[in-house]
Amino acid sequence: MNEKLELLINEVKKAVLGKDDVLKKVVIALLANGHILLEDIPGVGKTNLAVALTKAIQLDYQRVQLTSDVLPSDLLGYSVYDFETKEMTFKKGPLFTNIFLADEINRTSSKTQSALLQVMEEGMISVDGLTYPTAKPFIVIATQNPIETVGTFPLPEAQLDRFLMKFSLGNTKAEEEIEVIKRFLYGNPFQKLEPVCETEEILVLQKEVQEVFLHEELMEYIVKIVMATRTHKQIFTGVSTRGTLALVRAAKALAYVN
Repeated sequence: MNEKLELLINEVKKAVLGKDDVLKKVVIALLANGHILLEDIPGVGKTNLAVALTKAIQLDYQRVQLTSDVLPSDLLGYSVYDFETKEMTFKKGPLFTNIFLADEINRTSSKTQSALLQVMEEGMISVDGLTYPTAKPFIVIATQNPIETVGTFPLPEAQLDRFLMKFSLGNTKAEEEIEVIKRFLYGNPFQKLEPVCETEEILVLQKEVQEVFLHEELMEYIVKIVMATRTHKQIFTGVSTRGTLALVRAAKALAYVN
């Protein structure tokens, strides 16, 4: 593994225990410039994972607890009148960051969920007829509780299709749970995390992932998988072309990590 990536994973593991496989997937998603959907019960460390990642990379981080009364402008930003300059001034919303944690994304309305579609696909935010680029890198980490259904709005297919990965953190093993107790017994290990990677270094790694060679036989293999999902009797909606390209990016990122 790349030495810088190994340092990054080891630093995050100081605060996030027993999630080695998940950490590797998160790094792959980051290198592939993809978004992550975490579906799990509360209290297993979904938010802690995002926070630890930002501390280890020196990335800007914004977390929004999504509820039914959150409006698109609460995420995108809004224009206000400046009485001194007598002009409209745009106030950036929390989406103008590197890592955006959308906590319980299925608790907000479809209208607010739709506000994420453009920024997740294009890395651009349009407000009042003007378009603004997001920070680079930019990744959305969204969470949802699979158990509670009251007051939730299921994610539409267009939203789900914009996530590169969806997985669960799961509970830790008994010995790992004991280690968690020990680490939190006399303080918060998150306060001890040190940045081991700068934003510019991540951008360089992303560029190197883009340059990973993909053999034409592998392209054909990926397309065979995609086509199989589109014709399978038990699959209602097969993988989209966006999904095909996402699989390519993830495969190249995994090859780079290995």
